[in-house]
Amino acid sequence: MCEVEDDYPGEPLYEAAAAAVSATSVAQKCMKCKTNSAVLVIRVGDAFCKSCFKEYFVHKFRAMLGKTRLIFPGEQVLLALSGGPTSSAMLCQVQEGLAREAPKKLRFSPGIVHIDEGAVCGRSLEERQETLSQLERMFQASGFSYHIVFLEEVFKLPNSMLHSVSCSPASHGENYKEAVDGFLQKQRETLVHAEQKPTAVEQLNFTHAEDPVQTKLGQLSIDDVFTDLNSGSTLTEASTREKCKFTLAQTEAVKELFSSIKTLTAKEELLQTLRHHLLLYTARINGYTKIMMGDSCTRLAVKLLTNISLGRGASLAIDTGFSDNRYGDVIIVRPMREYSSKEIAFYNKLFDVPNVFTPALDTKASDKASIHRLTESFVNKLQADFPSTVSTVYRTSEKLNTACSDLCGAEQPDKCLLCLCAMNNKIEEASAFHATLISEKLSLKQVPDQVPEVTEQPCCGGGDGEENNGKCCDMQSETACFSTDCGNRTTNLLALLCYSCRLTIKDMVSLDLLPQYVLSEAERRKRRAQVKEQIEEFLLAPEKETDVASS
Repeated sequence: MCEVEDDYPGEPLYEAAAAAVSATSVAQKCMKCKTNSAVLVIRVGDAFCKSCFKEYFVHKFRAMLGKTRLIFPGEQVLLALSGGPTSSAMLCQVQEGLAREAPKKLRFSPGIVHIDEGAVCGRSLEERQETLSQLERMFQASGFSYHIVFLEEVFKLPNSMLHSVSCSPASHGENYKEAVDGFLQKQRETLVHAEQKPTAVEQLNFTHAEDPVQTKLGQLSIDDVFTDLNSGSTLTEASTREKCKFTLAQTEAVKELFSSIKTLTAKEELLQTLRHHLLLYTARINGYTKIMMGDSCTRLAVKLLTNISLGRGASLAIDTGFSDNRYGDVIIVRPMREYSSKEIAFYNKLFDVPNVFTPALDTKASDKASIHRLTESFVNKLQADFPSTVSTVYRTSEKLNTACSDLCGAEQPDKCLLCLCAMNNKIEEASAFHATLISEKLSLKQVPDQVPEVTEQPCCGGGDGEENNGKCCDMQSETACFSTDCGNRTTNLLALLCYSCRLTIKDMVSLDLLPQYVLSEAERRKRRAQVKEQIEEFLLAPEKETDVASS
């Protein structure tokens, strides 16, 4: 029978094909300049020399920002950097775009934020310090202000974190061109005032006077957050509480939260949600109105298929699009969405872009460990045989649009408690979601002789009404809690979530392990719903319904 291995290296056809491939990849000229030899082939027939590839790479980044016109001149933009290849390449593009010799100079004010997720990955404080020291050196070399946030800080977020905010951020004017002209006019005025320069001697004295300050600033590093390992000191609980932005109790709370989740898929979804909450909070308290994410074309293609599998089809447009305006006052943009992972890898290799490897939650996990890993493996293997796989999936995401994304000024739809995406409360009877809800209700019904006695006391027993160390049930006991408060709390929380976030919460052992700001917002929404139900008969009907009734 015929097999794939029938074409052996010694066959003439195999040697001819190998020679053709070698000639195509080595002796081919650059498709742009037609003179220099190609150093890489991005796609079939797309061969570039080193200089033309850099020009192509830079132009794609600035063209993406230019045609969308979402980032206004002088606006503060927060760059979310993990230290990986894509975010490092994004930082390099912003640095080059802000340089004086740049032909189409970027006009926004960037800042950097990094979220340390070492507590979830089981890394020690020494390992986390070493990684953060490398990242801090890279951030300092960029010259931008940077913020290092720890995942443990989710337990310190305010209760107003998840409150609805107006969908119109800070006003920049009605026209993008007017904003650009105004920014350039301010620059001219600044140059006019700067013409009165000090003398050379005064400038030299000012420089020398500023040197000690710059020296002190240069000595500040992440080593001040942790203890100095080179001095031989050890990390104790007391020193950690004094010097770190988090306590050991918060680190244990993060570990306990993620260890209570059964599947890796739910862990990754919850981690992504908490990461976005920290990014949003950092942007708000520091005055940033845009957040740049380093999502490549390959990652977005995987994310598109993953979100469909997780039941997030209604929010695909904002999850994979260029802009994400679900938070209202802060908009997430993805300027790297036109680049494939292959292009980014070649760019970092050819131009020595530094990056730092940070272990993630799914590092060294098998392909079938989670839906995210399985989808990524499927897309990458399919891309190896069919090079247009990623681009085809990615182009599909560009055509998606959310019907309620443009509702601004009108009545805002209810948003999910965790991901803050708009929820569709009008569930049709023929939909899959309605069938799922009916199945859940039927599964809760038990045979009368098997139904345990339901108590009216508070959750987890005790006449004093206190819970067991903040947990819903006694995790060490074999008897479950059948109180009405326990079941009602879970039901009330699930009613505030979208379908995908419901799947994440259902994989948790106890809801009390969630951060306090999530539980507080859930309680606030519950009270508002109760008050609205009580006064609903006194509320005026919408204008459309009033017009229909009058006619």
